[in-house]
Amino acid sequence: MNLYEHTIIARQDVSPSQLKQIEDKYSKIVQKLDGDIVKLETWGLMNLSYLIKKNKKGNYIHFKIKADGKIIAELEKNEKLDKNLLRYLTVKVKKFDLETDYFKTNFDNEITNK
Repeated sequence: MNLYEHTIIARQDVSPSQLKQIEDKYSKIVQKLDGDIVKLETWGLMNLSYLIKKNKKGNYIHFKIKADGKIIAELEKNEKLDKNLLRYLTVKVKKFDLETDYFKTNFDNEITNK
């Protein structure tokens, strides 16, 4: 099995319940095809570098997946058809960095370090 980091950007006007449904939908696809989601992170609403389909912001969801290439192909096939998604990206990695939380704010870090 290979290791993949998979990031999805959903539209800015997607409700929190729709965002949860998107997470569940793609998690179920991975699990149904015998893949393993090692970590699921919701990075939240962030600014985009440029307009994508008239959106200035996007909701980011990041998966760390242990799976075969067929599972990634199935994920991407479904994501192409999903109107709530702006972009997706899959990167094959050699190992996961599970300790670092890249999108935690400095305020959150100060609280956890005390």
